[in-house]
Amino acid sequence: MIFVGIDWAEAHHDVCIVDDVGKVLGKARVPDGIEGVRRLHELIAEHAEEPNDVVVGIEIDRGLLVGALVAAGYRVYAINPMAASRYRDRHATSKAKSDRGDAKVLADLVRTDRHNHREVAGDSELAEAVKVVARAHQTLIWTRQRQVNQLRNALREFYPAALKAFGTDLASADAVSVLEHVPTPELGKRASRSSLIAWLRKGGRQRNLGDRAVAIREALRSEQLQAPPVVSEAYGDIVSSLVAVISNLNEQIATLESKLAARFDAHPDAEIVRSLPGLGSVLGARVLAEFGDDPNRFADVKGRRCYAGTAPITRASGTRLVVLARIARNKRLADACYLWAFASLTRSAGARRHYDRCRAKGDTHHMALRSLANKLVGILHGCLSHRSFYSEDIAWSTVDEVAA
Repeated sequence: MIFVGIDWAEAHHDVCIVDDVGKVLGKARVPDGIEGVRRLHELIAEHAEEPNDVVVGIEIDRGLLVGALVAAGYRVYAINPMAASRYRDRHATSKAKSDRGDAKVLADLVRTDRHNHREVAGDSELAEAVKVVARAHQTLIWTRQRQVNQLRNALREFYPAALKAFGTDLASADAVSVLEHVPTPELGKRASRSSLIAWLRKGGRQRNLGDRAVAIREALRSEQLQAPPVVSEAYGDIVSSLVAVISNLNEQIATLESKLAARFDAHPDAEIVRSLPGLGSVLGARVLAEFGDDPNRFADVKGRRCYAGTAPITRASGTRLVVLARIARNKRLADACYLWAFASLTRSAGARRHYDRCRAKGDTHHMALRSLANKLVGILHGCLSHRSFYSEDIAWSTVDEVAA
C-alpha cells in the first residue's frame, strides 16, 4: 500500500508518495488538467499494482481532479485544511511551509491517521447534480440578500417611507415592481392608486390589489424628513440599480428552483426525504445534496449528526463540563437543518412537543431548534437506512416515553 499527498492549486498540483513506513518514494509537480492526471497515474503506477492499494489525501472533496481520482479506484480522503495545518505543527516547530512540504504532510496524515478522517463518498451522478444546483440556488439567495441589505441602507438615508411601505421584504415582487417606478420620495408621493395597482399586477399580485395599493400610497405619502433634491436624485439612481439587480436575481432564483425541484424529484431517495415534516423540494434537495446518497458514507447516526453540525460537543476538565454547539461542520447543511427544524414545528406534533420540552427546561429558541434538528437528522438516518417513509408515531414514540 502506498500513500499519496496532493497539495492542489489552480494551475498545478504538488504530489508526494510514501510507503507504509513513511519513506518517500517519489515527488512531482503536475499541471492541472488531463496531462496532469495522466502523469499522476504514471507516477502512482510505478509503486502500486492495484488501485485499491492507493490512499490519497487532498484538501478538497469535489472537482474534476477529485472525480478523476475516485473514478480511478483510489481511496481518497478529503482533509480539512485546518486539520492539515495542525498535523504540520506536530512534526515541525519552525513554522516553515511550502507546497511540496504540504504534500508530504498530507501523505503522512493518511498513512497514520486516516481512520480519524472521512473518505470521499461515492455519491451518484444525480446526487452530485442536485448538490451543484442546490448550492448555486442557495448562493444566489445569499447574493440577493446582500443586495437587499444595500437597498435598505440606501432607503434609510433618504426614503424611509419606502421602508414603511414594504418593511423588510424588499426582495418581494411588490417592492421591486413599485420601487422600479418610484425610486425617490418625490415620485412616490405622486404615485396614484391606479398606477400602483397596475405595477402590482405587473409584478404578479392577483389578490387584494386595491387594498394593497392604498396601503402603499398612504405609506409613500406619509410625512418624513427630506434630503436635498440633488442628493435624493443621486440616491434614486442607486435604488434603481439595486432594484434592477434584485429583480434579475429573483428571476434566476426562480429558474434554478424549478430545475432543482426537477432533479430532486428524479432521485430515488426524494420520496423518503420529502416524507419527513418540514422538508419540501428546496430544503429536501439541500439536505439530500449535502448528505449525499452513498449508503456507506456514515457508519452510524452519530457520524451523520456530527457532519450536519447538530450534535453538540462537550468540553470537560476536572469538575467543569460545558456542552456547546458544534463549530466544525458543513455550514450549508447546518443552515438547512436549522430551517428544517423551524419548518417542522407546524407540521409535526412530535417535533412541537420536543421543542416545547427544550424551552421548558431553559433552552433558548436557537438551542431548542438545534436539539430538534439533531433529532430529525437521526430520524432521517433511520428512514434512509431502512428504506422506509416517515411515521409520526414511530419517530417520536421513544422520546415521548422517556419524557413521560
